[in-house]
Amino acid sequence: MQKGTLEYEQALDAVIEILRSRARQGAAPIPYGELSGELARLGHHVPAHEGPMPYLLEDASIRESPDGSLPLLSALVVLKDSGWPSGGFFKLARRAPYTRPGDDVVLWTREIQKLAEHYCGH
Repeated sequence: MQKGTLEYEQALDAVIEILRSRARQGAAPIPYGELSGELARLGHHVPAHEGPMPYLLEDASIRESPDGSLPLLSALVVLKDSGWPSGGFFKLARRAPYTRPGDDVVLWTREIQKLAEHYCGH
């Protein structure tokens, strides 16, 4: 699955929809494997920890918040063992235009809260 292809764009749309739905239900994190399984059920073969997954997650956040004003959807996707996002999330969150402040704990906790507020309207 190559970035820029129809297959990639359709998988990206599916990732965004899954994560928006998660955010609307209170922004409970989803492990990579579970996200991969949901994508497979929708006909998209995206391995949990290789291939296009990191690009899809970054692109989902960028498409949803190109100017950095909205919370990052990829904050919802976590490693099963630690319950934390991968380093890629933190790199994106600290990069312009996002430039989220705080250490990893503060940054991630705040991003999850903002996702719940934005998508649930609480």
